[in-house]
Amino acid sequence: MSRLLEPFQYGFMVDALIVGVAVGAVCAVLSCYLVLKGWSLMGDAISHAVLPGIVLAYAVGVPLAVGAFGSGLLCAVLTGYIKANSRVKEDTVMGVVFTGLFALGLVLFTKIKSDLHLDHILFGNILGLEAGDLRDTLIVGGGTLAVVLALRRDLLLFCFDPSQARTIGLRTQLLYYLLLSLLAVTIVVSLKAVGIILVIAMLVTPGCIGYLLTDRFNVMLAIAVASAVGSSAAGVYVSFFLNASTGACIVLLQAVIFLAALLWAPKHGLLAARRQRRAAAKAA
Repeated sequence: MSRLLEPFQYGFMVDALIVGVAVGAVCAVLSCYLVLKGWSLMGDAISHAVLPGIVLAYAVGVPLAVGAFGSGLLCAVLTGYIKANSRVKEDTVMGVVFTGLFALGLVLFTKIKSDLHLDHILFGNILGLEAGDLRDTLIVGGGTLAVVLALRRDLLLFCFDPSQARTIGLRTQLLYYLLLSLLAVTIVVSLKAVGIILVIAMLVTPGCIGYLLTDRFNVMLAIAVASAVGSSAAGVYVSFFLNASTGACIVLLQAVIFLAALLWAPKHGLLAARRQRRAAAKAA
């Protein structure tokens, strides 16, 4: 029994557990809107685009989170502007913008001497959080979550039917940039925990799990949060015994839950679809 409780005897493991659960909850709520909006690639774009902001922030001596947020928001604004003023589709614009900014970040990283570790930026370092990281993550993550939940109805209508949202008087342009800003903030909050690459999965997988298991948005939110929080807590715990990357363990557990939902979802799973095809064939 003492062996099973051993991870909780270390302060860094407890901090990692708290941060993992907090980041998982925020990412899960936002992922539901991204899945409905079809913005999964936007999370990928912004997460990669923060790299030049991080390097420049280090060079000028400002908090890294400020540079990351500014760079991520620049990616979002550039994507929206180019999409609105050209014939290029949004997914194509995102691919060009985020790869360009990520490449710029890599060039800056090699040219500017720093103590930053690229592995920590790319993959996170949840077990090496500094003293104020836990506090900052909880404050910023809690604020982001509060804004999303307070505007959940407006954001839901904007993601599901922008034309109807404009018709009833919602400021869709404001909601567009608000959602992008919240996405950028969430990515910045998640960077130290899971890094640039793994945050993509945390912003996509929970929403996909909820989307497969239900047709009701509130239930989808609950399922997404439960899967993200559960996999975050379990991932931190299991990584201690496996001596493996904590962020990777979290994302791997989320992927396992997604595969289970994909197979056994009662209405939208692969097995359910197979049963429906068989029933339709018999009826014919």
